[in-house]
Amino acid sequence: MCLTTPGKIVRIDTPTTEVRFAEVDFGVATRRVNLLFTPEVTVGDFVIAHAGYATRQVPEAEAREALGYLRELGETTETGRRSAHAEGRA
Repeated sequence: MCLTTPGKIVRIDTPTTEVRFAEVDFGVATRRVNLLFTPEVTVGDFVIAHAGYATRQVPEAEAREALGYLRELGETTETGRRSAHAEGRA
């Protein structure tokens, strides 16, 4: 089973008119993601990615709700970074 968290697009690169990539911040890591399946997204949008491709855009409220659940579990902080509790420092 795969588990993914929403990531926020922080930059979009367009090497050609047909190919777009984005730098997506997933909180604990930033990854380069292909936007082939989500051509409508812009910087600041949230996406779900699988195997290097953004598979769908996620409404901001839904993304923040999912990130909130992770915070409740002690997995991340407000920005998505790992919390001191999750890292064993709390």
